[in-house]
Amino acid sequence: MNQKLRCIIVDDEPLALELLSDYVQKLPDLELVCATTKVLDALSFIQQNKADLVLLDIQMPDLNGIQFLKLTQGKCKAILTTAYPQYALEGYEYDVIDYLIKPIGFDRFVKAIQKAQGYFFDKTEEATTNLIEQIPAQELPDFIFVKVEHKIKKINIPDILYLEGLKDYVSIFTTSERILTLQT
Repeated sequence: MNQKLRCIIVDDEPLALELLSDYVQKLPDLELVCATTKVLDALSFIQQNKADLVLLDIQMPDLNGIQFLKLTQGKCKAILTTAYPQYALEGYEYDVIDYLIKPIGFDRFVKAIQKAQGYFFDKTEEATTNLIEQIPAQELPDFIFVKVEHKIKKINIPDILYLEGLKDYVSIFTTSERILTLQT
C-alpha cells in the first residue's frame, strides 16, 4: 500500500501515549504526525494540519474525547482508546471506526487499524494485507498488559503456559502464578 494514514494520538496518560506511539511506529502504513497529552494542543493541530485518524482517549482534562469529536466536526476519523466501556455507544454516534478498551493489546490495535484502512482505502487485496505479516518478528512485543484488581500488570508472553476462559474472566497460568482478569 502506497498511502499512509496520518495519525494523531491524544491521551493524558504518558504511558498509554508511549504504548500507542510504539504501536503506530511498528506499522508501515501509519505515519505519526502528532502525539500529545494535551487535548487542546491536538485540537489546534487538527485545525491547522491534515490528519486522517486520531487515537483518542475519552477521559481527559479540559475537554473529553466526545467534546473533542464534536469540535473537530469530522475533520478526521477516530478510534477511541479508553478504560471506560460505558462511552462506546455515544462514541459511535460520531462515526468512530473502533473502540479500544485499555489495556490495549497489539493484536487488537492492529484489528482496529485494519478497520480504518478498510474505511480509507478500497477493499483490494493490497489494502487488506495482514499487517502482522508486514512486521518483522523481532519487533512484536514479547509481553502483554492485563488489568488485575484495578492495576495494570505486565506479563511476559514466554512465561504464559495457557489461558482458561471463565465466562467474563480469563485465567492466565504462567510459570510462577495464576492471574485472573475481567475480560472475555
